[in-house]
Formats: sequence, C-alpha cells, structure tokens
Amino acid sequence: MARIALARFETARKRRSLLAILATTFFTLLWPAFAFSQAQQSQPAIRVRVDQVNVGVIVTDARGNFVENLHRENFQVFDNGVEQPIAGFSSIEGAAQVLLLLETGPAVYLLEGSHLSAVATLLKGLAPDDRVAIAAYADSPQLVLDFTTDKQLAAANLDRLRFNLGFTNLNLSSSLAAVLDSLDPAHGKKTIVLLSTGVDTSATETIVALFARLKLSDARIFSLSLSGSLRASPPRPGRKKKNPPLAAPDPMFEEADQELRSIAEFTGGRSYFPRTPAEFTSACAEIADLVRHEYSLSFAAPIHDAAIHSLQVFVTIAPSSPASPSPATPPPVYRISHRSAYLAPE
Repeated sequence: MARIALARFETARKRRSLLAILATTFFTLLWPAFAFSQAQQSQPAIRVRVDQVNVGVIVTDARGNFVENLHRENFQVFDNGVEQPIAGFSSIEGAAQVLLLLETGPAVYLLEGSHLSAVATLLKGLAPDDRVAIAAYADSPQLVLDFTTDKQLAAANLDRLRFNLGFTNLNLSSSLAAVLDSLDPAHGKKTIVLLSTGVDTSATETIVALFARLKLSDARIFSLSLSGSLRASPPRPGRKKKNPPLAAPDPMFEEADQELRSIAEFTGGRSYFPRTPAEFTSACAEIADLVRHEYSLSFAAPIHDAAIHSLQVFVTIAPSSPASPSPATPPPVYRISHRSAYLAPE
C-alpha cells in the first residue's frame, strides 16, 4: 500500500510540474499580446474636478496649411449653442506625443509596405523633441515601441512589423479603447495617428462605448485609410466607355470609411483617404505639421449638471463674417477642427 501511495504521489507531483511548465510557457508566449493593455490596468484611476473647459483648435486654409497669427477676438466658442466668453487663449507650437496605431491584418499585407514608406515621411516631418510610439493591432493591440524622440529607432521598428495572413479579427474599436487607456495618464498634447482599413469586428456595444468616449477624449486622432488602393481605380479622363455600367459602392468600404471619419471628427482630428503612394506621403506630411500647431481656448463651464455638452468653435474672418457652416453662406475660408463635446462638472 505504501508503494502504491508513493507511486500516486509521484505521478501527481509530475503532473503538477508539467502543468506549471505549460502554464509558464503559455504565459510567456501570450505576454506580448497582453502587455500593452495590462500595463495600464495597474494604474489607479484619478478623477479631478475641473470647472475650466479646454478646447484645442486646429485652423487650416484651403491648402491644408496651419493658419497662424489668429487672436482671441478671432474665435467664438459655443456650449450647447450658447456663446461663452473665452477666458484663456494661447497659440501653441510645442513638442507633440504621437502614437502610431497600425492595422496588421491580411488586407494591409497587400499594400506591400507603401503605407510604411509614407509613415517614414511623417517621422521625418516631426521635430527633434516630438515623441513617437508605435502600436499594432488586429485581434488586439500590441505595443511595438514605447515613446521615444529617436525617429530612426521608430523607423527601424516599422520595418520589423509583421502582418497577419489568413483569417483574423480586426477589432478596431476595442484596440483603440485600450490605446486611449494607455494615454489617459499622460500630460500635454496627445495625438493618435490611426492607419486602418476601418473594418471593425468589435462587438456592437464596444463600438458604441468607444464613440461615446471619443467625444470626451483629450487625445486628437488623425485617421488614415489603408483601403483606398485596394479598390477599383476610377477611369482616366478621356478613356470613358460609352454608357459604362454603374458600379455600386461596396457597403463594407462605405461603413469603414464612415467609422474612420467619425473617429477623427469626434476628437478634432482629420481623416484622409489616399489612393496612391503620393497621396499617402502628402497626408503624412500634413499630419506631421498639424500635430505641433494648435490654438488653445478655455472657458468656464456655465452649468454644473454632469451632462455631456456639445462644443462649436467658429473663426471670425471679419466682424460680420464668421466662418460658419451655414448653407446660406459661401464655403468657409478656414477649416476648423476641435473635439465635439465635454463632460460638465457636477
């Protein structure tokens, strides 16, 4: 009996050892996939009552160039449609924190790196003191490179990206939410450059929760579509066929484009839909310029109702001619981008 008990004990001990080895191996293999989201979960949430509402505003001309030399009197800020006196104003040109979030699904693999060459243009356009980080996502986000001012190191890490082939989830909303979690504790200007097809397999409730959060986020998002070159090219001028068949737009691409537009618009960013390498490069060059420039406005929250308030900012070109989007007036000379809402204090 003693021998049988000893044998059973030895067998159980071996099983426990094997399980421990398997668990360690499993954790080691999966750690890179979870490290990005787990790192920020250890940070305690800090809530601070803020009565002052800060609004970062980007103003560009018809060519996409940042409009300089605007003053406090050139701006109007509206809270739920009611104009508010601007308490604070400054023109900021300072170091930026830019996180590149790249989709690495099978569709992007077909681009053969043309978008990565364009991102290299963005890195070259950043100032020496701008900090850049890189994350990749398909099913979930993974941190490729933490924030650094070393642009050559960032470019080298872009070259090491690997793309998922075959079937994979593209959880854009849940991945973007995890990235926003990681940026919450950071101070200063925060920018996410999202390179994505816009295809999103996240659960519906996850997508809804993300868009509710984006309206209140202090991080600005520039979305850069990767699906443009995957679509059929429009016919060249002069080569139109007689009575060509009307091609119905792909509903998947339409939905994906709308998601990318909304993600950028809610946060006061811009969305781009390049189709050629030259258009990719031009978009990245514009983003590199805009991440450093903005006007910072602030006003005192008029009502403490803990509710979401809509924001509108207009630029006054002349005392009687605001650059408003009213259909009765000609198109605005300036393009104005800012976050769409804020959460009023209690």
